[in-house]
Amino acid sequence: MVTVPLAASVKLGKLPARVDPRTLSLAHYVDREVLPAPPPVLDLSAPVAEWPMYANDRLGDCTTAAAGHMIEAWTAAAAGAPVEVNEASVLAAFDAVKIVDRATGEEGAVELDVLKLWRSAGIGGHRIGAFARVARDDRDLVTTGTWLFGGLYIGLQLPLRAADQDVWDWTGSLDGPDAPGSWGGHAVDVVAYDDGGVTVVTWGALKRMTWAFWDRYCDEAWCVLSADYLAAGRSPAGFDLEALRHDLDLVTGGGR
Repeated sequence: MVTVPLAASVKLGKLPARVDPRTLSLAHYVDREVLPAPPPVLDLSAPVAEWPMYANDRLGDCTTAAAGHMIEAWTAAAAGAPVEVNEASVLAAFDAVKIVDRATGEEGAVELDVLKLWRSAGIGGHRIGAFARVARDDRDLVTTGTWLFGGLYIGLQLPLRAADQDVWDWTGSLDGPDAPGSWGGHAVDVVAYDDGGVTVVTWGALKRMTWAFWDRYCDEAWCVLSADYLAAGRSPAGFDLEALRHDLDLVTGGGR
């Protein structure tokens, strides 16, 4: 049997992170002296039996595929019954935000554009209420954001080495096939974490990533507020949910 190399059988599609001075930061809304510590281990993937590919084996739609996977994880964790957004809705969202490279014809999207679309128009009938950037190098904030919001929407600059790894891990080098972005940009969602690393959903399956890999290849991370996971107005003491909503309305014109 001939095995097709992973790099040849799947697509990526996350374009470089866009810097926007209006972007809100999760740290601003968290009072660490009041907010309970996140659990040392969290796994939101257990209730989900199957994760769709969402055409990410033939299209560079990882940014909207990751959104579909987040909706499935949220609904599974909150109600025990995952809601699977259909592929047509994921592809329609991708068509609305995709950018085509005129030289190569390759298609991709910016995570911030997906988040804005997700909040204003929704994806598959699911609209989010807010989003904020999470400092990638703040491990406590990463786990807090994953716990509070039912996962994180993240971007990676994958090295070519990752195509051959069962577990994404840093080899100790950042050159050649280990160079960040030498394979390309990829969007995934975090559904679990522990002391050893995180688990993400990608290409219709779960993938393990060490913290060493995260530290060197994660280039953006977002927490996303959704009624699918967090009921309106319900938040633990020490997290200012209403201030986050208010500030996002100010910088986006009410979600438009």
